[in-house]
Amino acid sequence: MTIRPLADRVVVKAAEVEETTKSGIILAASAQEKPQFAEVVAVGPGGEIDGNKVEMYINVGDKVIIGKYAGTEVKINKEEYTIVRQGDILAVIE
Repeated sequence: MTIRPLADRVVVKAAEVEETTKSGIILAASAQEKPQFAEVVAVGPGGEIDGNKVEMYINVGDKVIIGKYAGTEVKINKEEYTIVRQGDILAVIE
């Protein structure tokens, strides 16, 4: 099964979360922060949204920073993804 986002949506997969602190303390899953760094795995076609033309400038494979509480989390084939609007992407890491 694959994900094909619609309109200006982008599917990202979160980067691995640090399980230990710099001082070596192991964090429980509930104490870990939601990662803001992610890799783009699928990009919608853009198009016209609310009467405005939206051009997609994010590409599959880009490393990005997303808003901490942005998007909708989904689980497909035991993999966790987040679907966000292109506008929820704060920056591309180069």
